[in-house]
Amino acid sequence: MNISETVTGLQHIGIPTNDIEKTIAFYNSLGFQTIYRTVNKAANPPEPVAFMELKGVVVETWQNGAAPGVNGAIDHIALNVTDIEAAYAAAQAGGYEILTDGILFLDFWENGVKYFSIAGPNGETLEFNQKL
Repeated sequence: MNISETVTGLQHIGIPTNDIEKTIAFYNSLGFQTIYRTVNKAANPPEPVAFMELKGVVVETWQNGAAPGVNGAIDHIALNVTDIEAAYAAAQAGGYEILTDGILFLDFWENGVKYFSIAGPNGETLEFNQKL
């Protein structure tokens, strides 16, 4: 199976921030609606997280206190998959550089998400993400 066969579309674009409330207000002023807020308890220290959506484009932002704040500071592009295990197997078989230690879990949304990340040719991170 080719990894492209596991992808159903863009899930979100991840942008770190040093001020989550300012970032939310900015994107809300552009018409984005805040659709989900949580705390990433897996981070040390835990990080506030928000997802905002405008016409099918979702931005994830999280306050980590280490955001570079410069052009090119997008952290990752997440692609939606319906079978994370098949996507991971296809990434391994395709010889992609896998950045995560296997498939990971976060308790986001109603039932959590499973994801893994690969490196792109320009140092970008592509995340393959399945909402459970």
